Amino acid sequence: MIIAANLKTNFTRKETSNYIEELSTYMNQNAISQEVLVFPAMSSLDTNETKVIVGAQNAYPTVNGAFTGEIGLTHLEEFGIKTILIGHSERRHILGETQESLVKKFNYFKELGFKIVYCVGEPLEKREAGKETMMEYISAQYEGIDTEYENLIIAYEPVWAIGTGLTPTLEDIEEIHATLKSKSKAPLLYGGSVKVTNAKEVLALKNVDGILVGSAALYGEHFCSMIGYAEELS
Repeated sequence: MIIAANLKTNFTRKETSNYIEELSTYMNQNAISQEVLVFPAMSSLDTNETKVIVGAQNAYPTVNGAFTGEIGLTHLEEFGIKTILIGHSERRHILGETQESLVKKFNYFKELGFKIVYCVGEPLEKREAGKETMMEYISAQYEGIDTEYENLIIAYEPVWAIGTGLTPTLEDIEEIHATLKSKSKAPLLYGGSVKVTNAKEVLALKNVDGILVGSAALYGEHFCSMIGYAEELS
């Protein structure tokens, strides 16, 4: 299974280093064989010699250049980073990234062989409009994306559930994961208010290959417990 933490705009570099060390110690002490990914804030990227795979929350599709406020390949290479998160709903809905720009970013890092965690999901109004409308909305997020890319991981995140404490029912998660599996054979993670109290149930569902955790991952002890659940279930 794949257990991923999106730290968003949290933790300093020192705090991130301590967090990754906590996870690494837990993994070593408990012989964890699962794949654990952590996406720190850009200013907290560093060189970490651990079993934890560190990725970037975002980068511009360029080596370097005149792109104020962005980082490029040069900055990722400095820390040996070969994993990136693309298409997160906060990038789409708050920061205005279009499908066209995401496809450009996806293709750039695909050509470099990066492990890509590509996010898809729907806002509440699309879900309430019915399954057909919801799936049309989600399907549009697959347009231009190579769903057979060997280093692709897809994360399904219902936008209305992120950070709200609301989650779809287990039946809903299982149903949409079954549908999305028909679109790509890539590992499929669930995200959206995953926390230590529901992670084990979610991980046990058919077609759920792991979880992408946001705010609940900020508690190292809780995230370690989620890693432990994945190990138990594997």
